[in-house]
Amino acid sequence: MRLDKYLKVSRLIKRRTVANEACDNGLVTVNGRPARASYDVKAGDQISLRFGQRTVTVEVLDVQETVRQADAGALYREIGR
Repeated sequence: MRLDKYLKVSRLIKRRTVANEACDNGLVTVNGRPARASYDVKAGDQISLRFGQRTVTVEVLDVQETVRQADAGALYREIGR
């Protein structure tokens, strides 16, 4: 699954267009490297998101095309802030 779509499905970022812009601006890294929106997300990847001064790092546990809002947190595990 594309990185921008994963960020939206997992509810880490609310809109796919915002996720796409974050990737274009270098605010998203996967496994320590800047990632493009087209990056293919796999289980085990570590995604870091910069929100202003705060950085959130998560580990991808599962990749699903659709998921209910209540179950979105099960797609990843938060590693650090």
